[in-house]
Amino acid sequence: MLLGFRLIGLFSSLALVGCGFSPKGSDWREDLRMQTSQLGYRNWIVVAEASFPAHSRPGLRQVTANDEIPAVVDGVLRALEQTEHVTPRIYVARELRSLENDYAPGIDDFRERLRGATHGHEVTELEQQSLSALIEDASRSFEVLVIRTHTALPYTSVFMELHPGYWNADSESHLRERLERERMEKLARPIP
Repeated sequence: MLLGFRLIGLFSSLALVGCGFSPKGSDWREDLRMQTSQLGYRNWIVVAEASFPAHSRPGLRQVTANDEIPAVVDGVLRALEQTEHVTPRIYVARELRSLENDYAPGIDDFRERLRGATHGHEVTELEQQSLSALIEDASRSFEVLVIRTHTALPYTSVFMELHPGYWNADSESHLRERLERERMEKLARPIP
């Protein structure tokens, strides 16, 4: 009988992990370390507020963190800084800037703690609805890691789009210009 309960527990845990959920008692930092090596260009990490919806889409993996958003953002960025293959572009909801402490008690303190947790990365603001659409679209083709926190403040989720850590927009632009020049030179050559 005891063996039967253990097997049921084991299969339940495996099923949850297979569906993209980590067992609630697991350490999100360990889950993050294991998963950052698998994440790459065009993958996303969402550090989510408590009310962020659970998704059933196969491209979404969910981890529960027994922590607040600023601490988790700090941990995620520290983990990403240990890798060389990706760098994050950080987004927050534009609505966050307009929230007042009278209606969302603690929001002023939250914004200050979040500013420190972003490690000096540029933060881009987009409407919450646009960010949700980006995540939904990305999860159709790429992995999205959602780390759900205990933060109970509206519009506080942080979205990180991963880009190559060893190649930036300037390098890409330079390469494209060179390829175009080479193509044009080839077209302009006289025919022998």
